[in-house]
Amino acid sequence: MAKINKDEFIAGLKEMNMLEVMELVEAMKEEFGVDPSAVAVAAAPAASEEASGPSTVNVVLTSAGPNKIPVIKLVRDITGLGLKEAKDLADNGGNIKENVATEEANELKAKFEEAGATVELK
Repeated sequence: MAKINKDEFIAGLKEMNMLEVMELVEAMKEEFGVDPSAVAVAAAPAASEEASGPSTVNVVLTSAGPNKIPVIKLVRDITGLGLKEAKDLADNGGNIKENVATEEANELKAKFEEAGATVELK
């Protein structure tokens, strides 16, 4: 039997229907004692994290915009800072939150943009 390379194997898989792929997986379980689908499922989350970039980011206020009062209120709600500290942050910009999950950071960015501010995720 001729040895096939990875590309030929993948090309062959692309030509199979789901039933044939399931039969192949079962045959591999029987022949090698390993479930290839379990390996693929375990490796998938790691691969998706690498592809999507960092899992945490910093939310940085770059500009409060023309109407600072809603931005100051939002800074106070999110950070728990006092009025003076929140105003200073709105005036000068800076980190709002550090090491925030990307999903939460995007939500915060949307809130600040709705209030008229400019925010970057770094």
